[in-house]
Amino acid sequence: MFKSFKTKVLSWQHIYRSSVAALWIGNSLVGQVWLTQRAEAQTSNYCKFTQEVVSQKENLRQNALKGNPEADKGYKAILKQHAAYLKECRDRTWPQTQAVWLRLYPCDIRAGAIDYILDRIVNRGYNQVYLEVFFDGQVLLPSSDNPTVWPSALRSPGTERVDLLAQTIQKGRERGLEVYAWLFSMNFGYNYSQIPNRQGVLAINGRGENSINYVHDQSQTFIDPYHNQAKSDYYQLVQAVLRRRPDGILFDYIRYPRGSGSDSVASNVKDLWIYSEASTQALYSRALNNQGLELIKRYISKGSIGTSDVVEVKKLYPTEETPLWQGRIADSQDSTATLNWQLWQLSVAHAAQGVLDFLAVASLPAQRAGIPAGAVFFPDGNQTVGEGGYDSRLQPWDHFSPMLEWHPMSYGVCGHTGCIEDLVRRVADRASPQTKIMPALAGTWGKSVSNRPSLEAQMEAIRKRIPGINGVSHFAFSWQEPQFDRDRKFCRLD
Repeated sequence: MFKSFKTKVLSWQHIYRSSVAALWIGNSLVGQVWLTQRAEAQTSNYCKFTQEVVSQKENLRQNALKGNPEADKGYKAILKQHAAYLKECRDRTWPQTQAVWLRLYPCDIRAGAIDYILDRIVNRGYNQVYLEVFFDGQVLLPSSDNPTVWPSALRSPGTERVDLLAQTIQKGRERGLEVYAWLFSMNFGYNYSQIPNRQGVLAINGRGENSINYVHDQSQTFIDPYHNQAKSDYYQLVQAVLRRRPDGILFDYIRYPRGSGSDSVASNVKDLWIYSEASTQALYSRALNNQGLELIKRYISKGSIGTSDVVEVKKLYPTEETPLWQGRIADSQDSTATLNWQLWQLSVAHAAQGVLDFLAVASLPAQRAGIPAGAVFFPDGNQTVGEGGYDSRLQPWDHFSPMLEWHPMSYGVCGHTGCIEDLVRRVADRASPQTKIMPALAGTWGKSVSNRPSLEAQMEAIRKRIPGINGVSHFAFSWQEPQFDRDRKFCRLD
């Protein structure tokens, strides 16, 4: 027993000395060649680490966790070594950025848990992590330092000062990982609807519905993006997250809810989520004269206007030649049908502009802090449907700022890569040359799942057929490690 223990200590010491030497030699040209050769020996396709070095690192982690100082020293050294290998491998391997989406759970506060998760991520060749920070109406901030209106994800006694976001950022950097904060945006979560004086902030459609019961899972609470309280609450959240200095921030749910069946299409003004007080007042302000204002009011109230409405409005304001609103070219000869069409287009544009304005406010603190920001969206979320209808999400991603990173969720399901390629190509064709595009792919390594090809197949198709893409992300870590994720999700803190 004792002899075996001494052998392990010598092994750790050897690893440590070799690692330090490698880092020192790496400053010279000869050292760079040596490092490249070492990286190639210890990593495989897509920069995945070999099982031998993975096991070596895990043994060190476990023994360091037991309090062995030599193991701890060796573990820290091998983390630096693997960070250097990962960077060298990603620099020479497409894609240069390979990211994974990650959710943490309360049990991840256990000693060594974050280290273990991030090690597994590095072992698979990832150099970015998109950490879910605001989701389901809760925020991954310690309750002792949570200035937001949402509860902390960690609420058990004794966890008040545990900052999983800050820990993950720090530990990620030690491993050569960039850690982005991933936030839900216009979906504020059910908890928000229970806050006093916030009911008026929720998005409302023309039938008086909010999204809580409209979306069948009853977990989505969308807000009116025109409401100043919503923007203020969210701005405060973003500022709190950015104080941890993540390597970037991603905004998800930059859209309206999508219903099932026919409710997935907006074909009438009553289908639009513009009926809360803030949104309707903002719509009224788009009128440029009294005739225009009166017709807008009648249109959203009744769902359409008739010839009698046009006649009555002209009698009310006889000194005005024709109704006017933003974007309308004056023409007193327009028919009632034309006016209905123009009012429909105005209403859709108004709804979409709310999304754009909200994203601009949300991303402002990141821009001021010099932290990269990105928008997560569905490539088909901005499509027209049928005669004059629109995808009810009204996600105008093609008008998102080109200075943001674009993260299209390319989750096509057709049994092959064609539909996935089409989604990515749709975004690439509409993006500015300076826009960084990072397609999000769903699936697992090495096998097809739910009629989706393997991640390798999806990535190779994009690499070969869509030039200019140099980074991808994988949704999600839980898909790749389902049992590990379930164990973490349902475990109980003792």
